[in-house]
Amino acid sequence: MSDSTSAAPVVLDIWCELECPDCHQALSDVHALRARYGNRLEVRLRHFPLDKHKHAYAAAQAAEEAVEQGKGWPYIEAVLARTADLSRAGEPFLLDVARELGLDAEEFDTALIDGRHLLIVDADQAEGKAIGVTGTPTYVIGDERLDGGKSQVGLRGRIEEIADRLLAGRD
Repeated sequence: MSDSTSAAPVVLDIWCELECPDCHQALSDVHALRARYGNRLEVRLRHFPLDKHKHAYAAAQAAEEAVEQGKGWPYIEAVLARTADLSRAGEPFLLDVARELGLDAEEFDTALIDGRHLLIVDADQAEGKAIGVTGTPTYVIGDERLDGGKSQVGLRGRIEEIADRLLAGRD
């Protein structure tokens, strides 16, 4: 027996990097999408650190450590809200955000040194490249890829159209 409340959510993958100003701007769309769809839309951050941002790779690893410690999205949002601080301060900033959220900053530091999350970051980046991601943010919902790196104008509306269509197809 199943009911509509137990149906799997529609998945929205966002290829993102935490030093990217465009990804910072995309946060308002993520909040609006979560408010509109609740648990019917699963928003997943996928790592795509860009070479032009020297702290993006460390930030992706730190985000994975935050996931391990149970505060993935709060950490991601806190770092994205302050991309300029990350660009300016680098890894010490990542540890400061961990402390602000009550996370184990020493474990963050160790994770950045020992590289325990490298495989996750590398796998996300490789998958992104395989499907044609070239910049951030890039959204994938259903079988459609939407590039927000050039312009985010109208993207939330397009994501909503696709999500509505996918959700309607499940009824």
